[in-house]
Amino acid sequence: LVSCADGVGTKLKVATETGVHNTVGIDLVAMSVNDAICCGAEPLFFLDYVAMSHDDPEMLEQIVEGISEGCLLSDCALLGGETAIMPDLYAHGEYDLAGFCVAVVEQKHLITGEAIAADDVVLGLGSAGLHSNGFSLVRKIVFEIAGLKVDEPVDALEATVGEALLAPTRIYAPAVKEILNHYKVKNVVHGISHITGGGLEENLERITPNTVDIEIHPDTWPVPPVFPWLAQLGEIESDEMKRVFNMGIGLVLVVSPFYAKRIHQIVEAAGFDCYEIGRVVDGTGRVMEKKS
Repeated sequence: LVSCADGVGTKLKVATETGVHNTVGIDLVAMSVNDAICCGAEPLFFLDYVAMSHDDPEMLEQIVEGISEGCLLSDCALLGGETAIMPDLYAHGEYDLAGFCVAVVEQKHLITGEAIAADDVVLGLGSAGLHSNGFSLVRKIVFEIAGLKVDEPVDALEATVGEALLAPTRIYAPAVKEILNHYKVKNVVHGISHITGGGLEENLERITPNTVDIEIHPDTWPVPPVFPWLAQLGEIESDEMKRVFNMGIGLVLVVSPFYAKRIHQIVEAAGFDCYEIGRVVDGTGRVMEKKS
């Protein structure tokens, strides 16, 4: 059994500002499910905890609508949850979300990263944008420094500020499930990393053995426009952007080179953008960029 718990963070502040609450439920499920699948596990069920300042049935309906959608996308059951009304703890209209999922994987098929070896191929699955990380910085840039409002249109993003910031986290369970079902006997996926706070470098280092390095080749995938827009708006250095945000890659698969092309095809057939973003070489457990 594999279990993961998480929340949505200060992205909820943006949801409160916009009055749109049916996307953060997807984020809530995604944050736990995307972690669980990194072990090669299949999500079984999900439970949620909603804490509110006051009883608001319409808001709660929107939130649970998103959670239900996230569970459908993850192919897991929403067994139930808890709603708490705490006016002394939350300002009027504010709320918080937490949740956890339980998943299952056979011990012999557990993916830990230990099998990552030189010449393995690094595949990156495209993100929907910010997902659910770095929103303290995002809110500071957008609302404090730039002084923008959530309903202001942004030509570069072809959306309003609120719409761009609330794009829900992609749930990668269907792609991983397709791959693992296709290779039920062979262990062709050697490592999986959910790219959250810390970016590619910090998240990949957690699964990199100390006998190899992972070389990431920048410019091998398209960066969603929300990232350069934020960088310009807040005059944020490139290294800081890469440290805080996913920069367009939401999940990384480290796979056997012999099967990389077929896995690439399976991922795209499941409806996800997929890019070959790097290689594994002999080394000491580092993750680094290498210009092509």
